[in-house]
Amino acid sequence: MNNGRRTVGILAVQGDFELHAKMLERLGVEWKLVKRPEDLVGAAALIMPGGESTTMLKFFEAEGIGPALKEFAAAGKPIFGTCAGAILLAKEVLNPPQSHL
Repeated sequence: MNNGRRTVGILAVQGDFELHAKMLERLGVEWKLVKRPEDLVGAAALIMPGGESTTMLKFFEAEGIGPALKEFAAAGKPIFGTCAGAILLAKEVLNPPQSHL
């Protein structure tokens, strides 16, 4: 039960997702880890931590979470990315070029 509070999802694929969780706890924000598409249910926002962007894209494809992330964004829910998370959120990545969500 979240007592009307909003839950922030933290993509738990790579990067220091545990540190993001600790910071949200310090701020009094309810959070949950996201590893599968169904984990996005009930999340009002999402944090995409760092890691290695091409490895994360491979994980998204293998786990089928890519389309769920696109739907999440299309629904107007905020997504915050750090390091590789920001790269994956970019509309275009140069040097070297790479695909995105």
